Amino acid sequence: MTQPTLVDTHCHLDFSAYADDRDEVIANAQANGITRIINPGTDLATSQAALQLSEQYECVYAGVALHPNSTMAWSPEIIAALEHLASHPKVVAIGEIGLDYYWDKSPKEVQKAAFEAQLELARRLQLPVIIHNREASEDVIAILRAWVPTLPAHLKTRAGVLHSFSAPAHIAQEALSLGFYLGFTGPITFKKAEDLRRIAADVPLDRILIETDGPYLTPHPHRGKRNEPAYVRFIAERLAAIHQISEEEFATITTQNAEHLFRLAEHHHA
Repeated sequence: MTQPTLVDTHCHLDFSAYADDRDEVIANAQANGITRIINPGTDLATSQAALQLSEQYECVYAGVALHPNSTMAWSPEIIAALEHLASHPKVVAIGEIGLDYYWDKSPKEVQKAAFEAQLELARRLQLPVIIHNREASEDVIAILRAWVPTLPAHLKTRAGVLHSFSAPAHIAQEALSLGFYLGFTGPITFKKAEDLRRIAADVPLDRILIETDGPYLTPHPHRGKRNEPAYVRFIAERLAAIHQISEEEFATITTQNAEHLFRLAEHHHA
């Protein structure tokens, strides 16, 4: 039987954790049926690096952005720089952007200003967004609630993804009602993640994405080691079981979801 194909919708392949064996990591992903990988940026340098990887490897696509923990560097000029990077044919999203109140690396007001400016850029460029939310759920949702009505109709059904979802159930429901997808990572496989699995069970299948967030959040049974795109299949296996469908059907649905959200067929080398 042919192996179901999967998309890892969030992996930081440009990070130094992969510096010594990136070719092997990507080859291993492909051997495990992962046909495409989205590499989000976290600042200008990593956004540029993601673009370079997307040129080097056909299966890699990029997001460009200033992560909330990088927003101390925030200035209006950065929007112009990101806009320039986003003109590349393999940029599929503005991300990852959002708010992070766990790490105290940037004042909340600065994070919000950068978040809102990048949402405006995404609206202008008609690209979906990859949202990072850590211990900032209410503020993230409030900002998205104000932003979504400004979008053109065709973007409202694919506004973006709340990546590595770990917020309460009511946040999941509001995000879904705003047209967002929810991305699930390694913690869905952890022994004590019953609450997260309950939330995932209530997410419509056509709104689920799978992601590793490599090199972080490695799923069981590899927990404690470096994460890599090949391991996204462990996340898919667990979510398929939660939704009581075959792994093949789950793979087909989530691959279609990724293709729809990020318009993957349209973003390749010109």
